[in-house]
Amino acid sequence: MGAEGEGRGRRDTVRLQDLSYAYRQSATLIAAIELGLFTRISRGAHTLPEIARSLDITPTNAERLLTACAALKLVELEGERYRNAPDVERFLVQDQTGYAGPWLLKSRTGREDWGHLAERLRNQEPPQVLGLYEGMTVEQARDLHEATYSVGLGAGRRFAKQVDLSRRSLILDLGGGSGCYCIAAAQRYPKIGGIVFDLPPVAEVAREFIAQHGLSDRIRAVGGDFTKDEFPVGADLAIMASNLPDYSPELIRKVVRKAFAALAPGGEMHLIGEMLWPDRTGPVGPALWGLAEVFGNSTGIAHSEADVVEYFRSAGFADVTVNEFIPGSLSRVTGYKKP
Repeated sequence: MGAEGEGRGRRDTVRLQDLSYAYRQSATLIAAIELGLFTRISRGAHTLPEIARSLDITPTNAERLLTACAALKLVELEGERYRNAPDVERFLVQDQTGYAGPWLLKSRTGREDWGHLAERLRNQEPPQVLGLYEGMTVEQARDLHEATYSVGLGAGRRFAKQVDLSRRSLILDLGGGSGCYCIAAAQRYPKIGGIVFDLPPVAEVAREFIAQHGLSDRIRAVGGDFTKDEFPVGADLAIMASNLPDYSPELIRKVVRKAFAALAPGGEMHLIGEMLWPDRTGPVGPALWGLAEVFGNSTGIAHSEADVVEYFRSAGFADVTVNEFIPGSLSRVTGYKKP
């Protein structure tokens, strides 16, 4: 379909069609999570009739769903038996540690917005610094961070394993949300404490998550806007994670400078975020997170690894390095404040 230019090398519209209908892939994944397909397979429903009965859908619809999931490599078929792909088994089976369903299901709320992307790109209104976070209520903060917590705690544990925190005593987590990074660090390092510094409604929700883990004596949540308020001082480790595309280069540069000033001598900072390659041609995930900021009318854009390195160096950090955090998704830039 759409083939042309036989003499110049075959071209067709397949790649473009795949992009234009990519929402079907997302919808298939979301429907499978909502129905509990992967949980049912993990718990013993492996054939098409077993899966249809366990999901209470017709065999025809079960066949349609399973065929699509197999094509998307969400499930694997051997003979007449289905099993989950390894990453699906790890992250999309309910009641297992690391279940990421709530975060993936959160994507449903943005589908209608993305259908009006061109309209939003034509918007000429002055941007808001906080974008979608402007005027956030406690209820909205709780809804958001109950979703982000499902993947945030795993990221926090990854950080606590990647970085030696044995000589650190106090973490300042900027825009720390549910407090996952502080929680994971405190679980791994019994002597470390933390401050989650986020908007007042978010800080209230963070206290709930911290209390659930029995860490209220070591981690506190402080309400504030890190784009304009003074930072708590005394920390020897600063973290800023997964909020990089929400803000402009000028604001990120300002936040990094403020973090440098607030850190104790000899301290370190880690900025973990969705970063572009230096030539700004990818990866796709960070690029689309930057594009998504149009819906909140924020100042945010996608930043490159080279951009973040420059923010760190201009703030005064030494020994600045770029480290892979989650391949194709998140990078970690690290810098040190000399004693």
